[in-house]
Amino acid sequence: MEQLKLHPDRLFSSDPSVIKIARQLYEKIKDLPIISPHGHTDPSWFNENKNFGNATELFIKPDHYVFRMLYSQGIDLTTLGIPEHGLEGDMERSRNADPKKAWQIFADNYHLFAGTPSGYWLDAVFSDVFNFTEKLCSVNAQDYYEKITAALATKAFKPQALMDRFNIELIATTEGALDTLAHHKAIAGTSMEKRVITSFRPDDVVDASREDFIENIKKLGELTSQNTATWQGYLSAIQTRRDYFKQEGRATATDHGHPSALTADLSLNECEALFEKCRTGQATEQEQELFRAQMLTELAGMSIKDGLVMQIHPGAHRNHNLPIFNQFGRDKGADIPSQTEYVNALKPLLSKYGNNPNLKIILFTLDETTYSRELAPLAGHYPSLKLGPAWWFHDSPAGMLRFRQQATETAGFYNTVGFNDDTRAFLSIPARHDVARRVDCRYLAELVTNHQINEETAHTLAYQLTYGLVKKAYKLD
Repeated sequence: MEQLKLHPDRLFSSDPSVIKIARQLYEKIKDLPIISPHGHTDPSWFNENKNFGNATELFIKPDHYVFRMLYSQGIDLTTLGIPEHGLEGDMERSRNADPKKAWQIFADNYHLFAGTPSGYWLDAVFSDVFNFTEKLCSVNAQDYYEKITAALATKAFKPQALMDRFNIELIATTEGALDTLAHHKAIAGTSMEKRVITSFRPDDVVDASREDFIENIKKLGELTSQNTATWQGYLSAIQTRRDYFKQEGRATATDHGHPSALTADLSLNECEALFEKCRTGQATEQEQELFRAQMLTELAGMSIKDGLVMQIHPGAHRNHNLPIFNQFGRDKGADIPSQTEYVNALKPLLSKYGNNPNLKIILFTLDETTYSRELAPLAGHYPSLKLGPAWWFHDSPAGMLRFRQQATETAGFYNTVGFNDDTRAFLSIPARHDVARRVDCRYLAELVTNHQINEETAHTLAYQLTYGLVKKAYKLD
């Protein structure tokens, strides 16, 4: 069987002069605490602190990076135990999926992940967290499964213990506007209070194209005792929920997963008429997009007042595979990057609020062609803008390097915000952050060897990219 051994100089380039400097930089920052300011881990893990069930439940079922690759090779998601919604018989089929068989399917197809970031993260977890010395394959699949599942049942693998082991100083989950934040409220007063916070994601009450939008607006009104049948009542209800997330979930940021970066600045009468169409299900696709655009501007105005940092994550064509969406629901690996325009799209918002010192926006993209042409020049000018790290499909060694190469010359380092892992896969967090630290050290080492910066500056930047910038950008000091 193939040996599983991670090279100590991995991702440091193939140039010996670069490797030497990158190694020195990495040694100084590799053990810094992890700040994970945006992700999708389950807050119940940290509140209830229960043991994870088995290897399949931890590595396959919650991780769309994993099961989307398996699905691409024709593997039925129900055999992996991916939860379905719909007819009770269909749901039962997923619930009854054998986790050991699902793991065997995963192992039989583990070769599919060669060269992918998922493969790198998984190998790192198997090696560093579980101490395996042979690469996962068909032959050792059940040995892997039994050893991982046995380890997960121990005190050392409870979520709070892993937080300490991984040196995670802070992790932010992400909840929808209607969430009660029950687990975050329960954490208050415990050792996890300052380490597990939420982020406010209002897509469920802002995106009028959602199948549940109309019902969600009604729920929003009931939850806040506001009249969400009116434009002003609707805005007041959203502000009420933002305040709730700050108070009960200790939120410092919001998150907005819009299909595009379009913003608008409509008149009051236009807003009222547009909202009425959306609220009653009469809006066209173009009107739904205009409503999302107006809401980004409205939400930016709210951020100026309440201080929440605004994250905008546009450019994903979500739920592209309609049959999969109908059977399994959202976030099942069928999201595809799309072209995204920023300069004209953001102009209404930036014309209104972009020079306000109290507005902090972190921009992300799935369209790498915009790095040097649009995003870096925007962030290199507007004081309200910072650039988020290489995201989602580009959260990879090559993707991170491309981001630094294309954005740095115009935006610099200090108009970026360090790294965030944006993950549901809890055990992969250290591996993901380690990749970012190694790639940043490589890029800085290349600048040193090219005599563009000196080593002292490189060490300062390595610290900032790992720890300093993220704490400042997300107001975590």
